[in-house]
Amino acid sequence: MTVTTRIAMRSDITHIAQWNVAMAWETEHKALDPAVLDRGVTAVFDEPRRGFYLVAERAGAPVGCLLVTYEWSDWRAGDFWWIQSVYVVESARRDGVFRQLYHDAQQRAKDAGAVGLRLYVETENERAQRIYAGLGMARCHYYMYEAEFAGGS
Repeated sequence: MTVTTRIAMRSDITHIAQWNVAMAWETEHKALDPAVLDRGVTAVFDEPRRGFYLVAERAGAPVGCLLVTYEWSDWRAGDFWWIQSVYVVESARRDGVFRQLYHDAQQRAKDAGAVGLRLYVETENERAQRIYAGLGMARCHYYMYEAEFAGGS
């Protein structure tokens, strides 16, 4: 079946939130707070400067999504687009859903004058790493560090 992509709409918030819960559990065995997640997903629609979601559909039914956020690079005087919150429903995996989402994000980034695409992946998620490499992405030489603040949710 043909996979199509589109910019997400507010009516997709429930699916996106549910998929984020599933993705966090599948990849990190992390249980997300649904109320916080709902606020987080909704905030993207409320403030477009945060980014946007793409939704993939197969036969008119939503089967996956990703979030694009922006990072300014002073070195390149342009934005990197970060791909985050990637999820494809199990029944649609290996059908090119992520590939279609990626190509859509890539074209939109080029059209908008972005300087590149970035994403991060769990170190043990070798399958995803192979998929990203197969799309022409290369592992960069940076480590990612973070400091979480209590009450940030």
